[in-house]
Amino acid sequence: MAKVALKPVTIYSDGACSGNPGPGGYGVILDSQGHRKEISGGRRRTTNNRMELMGAIVGLEALKEPCSVTLITDSQYVVNGIEKGWAARWRARGWMRNAKERALNPDLWQRLLDQVARHEVRFRWVRGHAGHAENERCDALAVAAASRSDLQEDHPSPS
Repeated sequence: MAKVALKPVTIYSDGACSGNPGPGGYGVILDSQGHRKEISGGRRRTTNNRMELMGAIVGLEALKEPCSVTLITDSQYVVNGIEKGWAARWRARGWMRNAKERALNPDLWQRLLDQVARHEVRFRWVRGHAGHAENERCDALAVAAASRSDLQEDHPSPS
């Protein structure tokens, strides 16, 4: 039986935080076959890493079917967490980085791992604030989201 080709999608994502912790936001652009969608959101008191993870998660969760995704972000934390297998190892160890240190953000890493299993995802890192048009737009969306007055609390699950 022939393998069905998955729809190609490019996701650009970024996170921002004013203070760390502080109010934070994420910005996402979905780009597929000439269709483009922007998504943003934020939390009242969060961290930059949580918002970087949320951008990737929200982008992937927005896809209605499994897709072939190139996810472009300026977060080495996100890229390395998946590409170097850190998150999978942390999960296998009960969300421990090593014998003594708990992994941070296990709730979000679990969501991201679930999405990576659902789609074919290739992560690509770009330098932030270096003139990459879509990364700059995602940053602007994230910063705007972080400054909204109606932000919800971030409720990370304990690690």
